[in-house]
Amino acid sequence: MAPFMIPSAHHPAPQAILQEVFGYSAFRGAQAPIVEHVTGGGDALVLMPTGGGKSLCYQIPAIARHRGGQGVSVVVSPLIALMHDQVGALEEAGVHAAFLNSTLSSEQAQHVEREMMSGRLVMLYAAPERITNPRFLAQLESLNERGLLSLFAIDEAHCVSQWGHDFRSEYLALSMLHERFPDVPRIALTATADDITRADIIERLKLEEARVFISSFDRPNIRYAIVEKDAKPREQLLRFIRDEHEDEAGIVYCQSRKKVEETAAWLESEGLRALPYHAGLDAAVRQRHQDRFLREDAIVMVATTAFGMGIDKPDVRFVAHLDLPKNIESYYQETGRAGRDGAQPSPG
Repeated sequence: MAPFMIPSAHHPAPQAILQEVFGYSAFRGAQAPIVEHVTGGGDALVLMPTGGGKSLCYQIPAIARHRGGQGVSVVVSPLIALMHDQVGALEEAGVHAAFLNSTLSSEQAQHVEREMMSGRLVMLYAAPERITNPRFLAQLESLNERGLLSLFAIDEAHCVSQWGHDFRSEYLALSMLHERFPDVPRIALTATADDITRADIIERLKLEEARVFISSFDRPNIRYAIVEKDAKPREQLLRFIRDEHEDEAGIVYCQSRKKVEETAAWLESEGLRALPYHAGLDAAVRQRHQDRFLREDAIVMVATTAFGMGIDKPDVRFVAHLDLPKNIESYYQETGRAGRDGAQPSPG
């Protein structure tokens, strides 16, 4: 593991970055010790509920270490939508960030690579398949040799575990980060991991020496309500929205793509502003719908579980499931996308 060190005088104070870049006056929960540990070069495994502020736990160390001359932080992210959302927010905050994924043209990708190799980039988001590509690894080796590879952040780390609810085989290859870059600190983050999954993450990512931070998963501003589905579930959903969440943003989850499209169209016909989202839609349509959901008020997104991971919209007032989620971990993840601003949502 990368040895734990107290942040040097060359690292700007994380508290100052929190206020200057992100506009917050104080850290929440375990954020402060996590940020201090990782900024100082320590490895960490972070279990923090959805909406608990996980992204700041690697973004602030990445900014601090970059300002201290330690180069680029690489963020492993499983979804294109997550990359777009996070990079857009960072750029708006004045932090030089970028992503490498299939939505870029070759010219755009080459520009991002030049920014990365120069050390000017603060954070680069990429999928695990990209991270483990031989050409990309050679670029990381070059950065590391010049002292410009600062940090690895592995988001949605439960994807590495076959016991987790969202296993992705490409995450397994990330164990080589410890082997090839032993002096580069790593932080792995997840919103849900039981004891078995947590042990699996530690073993597969070679985090045996990492410090483990476990935050409380109780979010008192979330109210759960489980009701029996009646003979006309769409009408039941419409009543729920009109009675409790008129003119508010929310997410409705359905199991099938067909049901997503039919439900969104029906809600539109009833006068709501509803959009469909699933993996079968054209990428440009998905991006447009996601952007509208993030930027506009009172949009109801009807989606499969392809939507939501990493989406940071603070004022989602409700999450409703028209079908049962895959398991309790998925249910926790999905309902946790409501109420990130601390106000009272109503998952159902």
